[in-house]
Amino acid sequence: MTSERRRAPTRPPVIRLGEYDTVRLGSEQLSETDRHRLLGIQAKKPPTLRENASGWTLKAGSTVGLLPLDRVRLVLEPKFAIPGSRLISWLCYAQGVPLPHEATARKWLTSSDGYADPVLPALLAECETLFHEGLRRDYVRTDLLAPTLRGRLDVRAQVTRRFGAVDRLHVRTFEREVETWENLVCGAALASAVPRATNPVLARAIEDLARRFPRPRLPETAVKMLARARYTRLNARYRSAHAWARLVLGGSGGVADLLVDRGHRADSLLLDMEALWESVVRRMASDASGPCGGSLVPATGDDGIVTTGQLRDRNRAFAPDALIRFGPPHGHLLPVDAKYKMHARENVGAADRHQLLTYAAGYAPAHAPSVLLVHPSVDGAVHRTLHVRGPRGLLGVIEVLGIDTGLDPAAAGLPLRRVIADFVETAGRP
Repeated sequence: MTSERRRAPTRPPVIRLGEYDTVRLGSEQLSETDRHRLLGIQAKKPPTLRENASGWTLKAGSTVGLLPLDRVRLVLEPKFAIPGSRLISWLCYAQGVPLPHEATARKWLTSSDGYADPVLPALLAECETLFHEGLRRDYVRTDLLAPTLRGRLDVRAQVTRRFGAVDRLHVRTFEREVETWENLVCGAALASAVPRATNPVLARAIEDLARRFPRPRLPETAVKMLARARYTRLNARYRSAHAWARLVLGGSGGVADLLVDRGHRADSLLLDMEALWESVVRRMASDASGPCGGSLVPATGDDGIVTTGQLRDRNRAFAPDALIRFGPPHGHLLPVDAKYKMHARENVGAADRHQLLTYAAGYAPAHAPSVLLVHPSVDGAVHRTLHVRGPRGLLGVIEVLGIDTGLDPAAAGLPLRRVIADFVETAGRP
């Protein structure tokens, strides 16, 4: 008697696509479900899908990572990525949360499965720590059927359900339970992370831990809880775990749209590199300007560059990614703009120069019309200065600074601190 060998399931073919690159797909390579998934992502952020004569044209944007579809696996590769061993520290830095558990940092590496790997182990590590330290308990309103009166008697339930008998009492009381909003958020994030884990060992560990946390009946409840989150000394230890939960659940907060999760069933986590870089530069500018007496201010209101007279004018401010003020309330301003571009090897384009000169004219002092352009660099820190001159003299100075993404964020920000210190010295001269 012969036995048929079970064939191992074949994985769909992999299609690799770089940032802003285009690939053509045959009509048979995308199912109807795949098209709905891609169009759902496209509504907020590229990649974009367009139909052509032979099938479909897919164009990538700055969102990178793994997108497993029914018939193909899309690997959206960054032009230049933060090294896997450093990515977790840059994600933590961008969100303003401490880097947890140095001992397990070796597990937070990027792989062929994209950027989902660093986030899920981070959530797992934080939730494991919370569980071993003991989950927070708080008084939760509970309806009980008890032999003694504890709390308040529910008269309506006692009459309608017990018909006035007092051998068992329907009471409303408060019990110390683990079903607090802090634990419910963690439970929902862990449950949502299980199908996204491509590593079976990681998926099993997350699933085992998820059973130990309570979870809300509806996953979207956890997102609403995060939107109303308030932290005190009693629950401050949950802050880091909730930062990673925001990324998995797709809620607001943290890095804006850092991980794309629009409710589609793509079972993927995609990293928006532009959003990550803007958040990194914003925090790095704040840290670097502090020793020089600077602080970030919003580029709105009296500190905003506003265009009026447009059609359907909404009076929006023309704002850089970071605006630093030095000294008194009316002190010098320094605009800082984050560009996720390879300016270490490419010139600054005309459109970017026009934008930066507008910032310099609107914010910087007349005798020091400087503006900072901060971009990532894989070749180490680089710095060059662009002087823009016209018939009437100097129009602006653009400091083009490349941050070394291979370093720890604290060390990578040192060149930015030196450039800011030079600006303070120049602006302070009469």
